[in-house]
Amino acid sequence: MASKAGGARRKLSNPLALAVLSLCDERPRHPYEMSQVLRQRGKQGSIKINFGSLYTVVQNLERHGFIEAAGTERDGRRPERTVYGLTDAGRAELHDWLSELLSVPVKEYPQFEAGLSLAGSFPPEEVVALLRKRLLALDESVSAQATVLEECVAVLPRVFLIEAEYALAMQRAERAWLAGLIKEMETETLSGIAAWREYHATGRPPQEWTDLEAKAADLPRPQY
Repeated sequence: MASKAGGARRKLSNPLALAVLSLCDERPRHPYEMSQVLRQRGKQGSIKINFGSLYTVVQNLERHGFIEAAGTERDGRRPERTVYGLTDAGRAELHDWLSELLSVPVKEYPQFEAGLSLAGSFPPEEVVALLRKRLLALDESVSAQATVLEECVAVLPRVFLIEAEYALAMQRAERAWLAGLIKEMETETLSGIAAWREYHATGRPPQEWTDLEAKAADLPRPQY
């Protein structure tokens, strides 16, 4: 779960719960409407949404006192649906949680980063081939997302598109970094690549790696 100021733990940490709080802050809504509005606003690009988990999130928010039943609505012949509104505790949680997300950098664990940390299990040539596949996929994704964003900018105020801009900027930054890494590996200018290749040729860690282990134990670790 995400940590709150002072070290306390949040009762809920799923970003979908934060989205529900935000929607209920606008006006009381029933879960099906919440799902529709999130999709209409394109929030599935930044928040994982599925209808089953949405109902669970709503139940948990109600159980913790962040939302409450505010009445019922009927749409044609459909059964009545309970609509939920924000409580004072929910409004405070929305403010505190969103403020934290916007202001406090936290360490996240992207799968690609995990893959990079273990890439030494493959020989350099295989890693380069795999990274080139990723680079091609990124090129396609960046091109597609840039086109979609251009079309949206022609219709919507930019304020509604900042999360899409951020996602595109992150993809472009990854693409540029990845292209640089591939070039260094292919031109043998990446420091340590010779020892990496030796390891896969002999099946034994090079002596320089053994020597480095003792030194590395005393090095500070990046905090991000």
